[in-house]
Formats: sequence, C-alpha cells, structure tokens
Amino acid sequence: MAAGVPQFASLYVGDLHPDVTEAMLYEIFNSVGPVASIRVCRDSVSRKSLGYGYVNFHNVSDAERVLDTLNYSSIKGRSCRIMWSQRDPSLRKSGAGNIYVKNLDRSIDNKALYDTFSLFGNILSCKVAADSTGKSYGYGFVHYETEEAAKQAIERVNGMQIGEKTVQVSQFVKRQERDRPDIYTN
Repeated sequence: MAAGVPQFASLYVGDLHPDVTEAMLYEIFNSVGPVASIRVCRDSVSRKSLGYGYVNFHNVSDAERVLDTLNYSSIKGRSCRIMWSQRDPSLRKSGAGNIYVKNLDRSIDNKALYDTFSLFGNILSCKVAADSTGKSYGYGFVHYETEEAAKQAIERVNGMQIGEKTVQVSQFVKRQERDRPDIYTN
C-alpha cells in the first residue's frame, strides 16, 4: 500500500452536471472496478443535485484504478474531478500543502492544472476557479498531501509560463488571515 493512500475506498466526484444520477455513475464507475455504493448529494428540500457525490468501493485498489482511469473524464458534457474522500476535515482546514496559482491562461482547465502540478507530489485536490458556464476566472488551487510537495511546486513553477501567461504561485492564505490594509472612511 502506497504511503498516504487512505485505508478506505471512498472517492469524491465533483463538478457533476445537475442531471447526473446514481445509476449513470454506477454504469460508468462499475465498468472500471466493482462499486459498493454511490450517492449523489442533493438539496434536502428541492432534491436537486449539489453537483457532487461519493462512490465507494470494496477494495482500495479498485478505487485507485478508477481515480487513474476516470479523473477528468466527461460525464454529460462536464469534466468531473475525482479525489479521495477526506472524511477528516482537519487536513483540508489546516491549509497545509495548499497553494494558490494566479494569472492562469483562460485555456487551462482542471486537468491541465493537475497535469502541470502532479510532478511535485500527490495531489489531494486541484481546481481552476470558474463561473457557472465553466469559464475560468484565471486562478486556481492545488492541495498537496505534503507541505514539501507544495514548497517544491512553488519554487519550480512560480514565474513559469503556462499557456500564454506567466503564472504566480504562492502558499494559499485563508481570506481571514490575509494582511489587509486598514480601511478608513470619512
């Protein structure tokens, strides 16, 4: 078992089209590895899809194969993001290993960002910020399993040209922790 790979076999599937159902996901994911269960998360009142879900497997090796095979594949015309389900939010909330990439060329999508940054370590999550139509806002986030991988990515990619633009890469800082100039009003 590779270091850092979860001992459970649950995958998060994000950026789903609102019409994607459990049955559709079952058909796609079960073709790669035997699925134990699937849940598309829905609004408790309207029952509309929230755009993400979870696919559970009996074996970690099946989940790994699905992650390698289907990540960023198109489901109902949308590229889905697949990652290990992080049941313990402490790693996500700590910000450790999380980087911010700005001045991204508008042609860079989630997969291109992932492909660029996966050279430096195991990526837990990777996303280009975009509007509801999928048009990039020109920045994104990459969350690594380790702080060391994040530091290496910052050192190696900051100032590099990706697509038609030179990107700036830095440690992610939560909004409430950013230095803000005091704002004075009269």
